[in-house]
Amino acid sequence: MGLFDTILGNASETDASEVNEELSPILSDNESVVAAFKLVRDLSVFTNKRLILVDKQGLTGRKVNYHSIPYKSITQFIVETAGHFDTDAELKIWLSGKSDALEIELSASSAQAVQKTLANQLFS
Repeated sequence: MGLFDTILGNASETDASEVNEELSPILSDNESVVAAFKLVRDLSVFTNKRLILVDKQGLTGRKVNYHSIPYKSITQFIVETAGHFDTDAELKIWLSGKSDALEIELSASSAQAVQKTLANQLFS
């Protein structure tokens, strides 16, 4: 993750094997991390079974909120890429039974990777 993305608060791709090791206590037996995107301390993790939004809270980050979203509950998604003067991209995900979308900030460079990863997990 670049310093520029960190300052702007944009998520960028991080090493999936490191995230797999970090999350191994909460992953199911046959579950593995496909891709992960980091936003300062928070993570958006795509596994072969679900999307996990990891929210590290407080100054130390010891308190962690794991939001698990099974792919089957995702009804639609939008990936908005960055423009010329807009350096960030955004992922919006709608879940069955909810009218509001979840919004996740991304770096411009990771927008296509996020869209491809999500499409591969939803449509394969």
